[in-house]
Amino acid sequence: MEQFAGDEYIQHNPHVPDGKEAFIAYFERMASEYPGKVTHFKRAFAEADHVILHCHQIWLGGDDYAGIDIFRFDDNGKVVEHWDVLQVIGDHSENGNGLF
Repeated sequence: MEQFAGDEYIQHNPHVPDGKEAFIAYFERMASEYPGKVTHFKRAFAEADHVILHCHQIWLGGDDYAGIDIFRFDDNGKVVEHWDVLQVIGDHSENGNGLF
């Protein structure tokens, strides 16, 4: 985070406070509580100062998720804002398209 985040870090996930230190603490806790969690990046989009990642998250012993992360960068190329949405990958779909 020190290398990649800007001086200000705004978080829109309701489970994570603003700031770099809060981000680090949250994800250190997640790594401890969910060892072996894997994220596969399926798509990445970039436009101007935003990057969007479409991800497959595999939580060992739990549900898998389709996720979208949106990052905003400052003029120095540092991450300064983050949004995310998650969807449980269920067993049933009304179509055969899949989430990825």
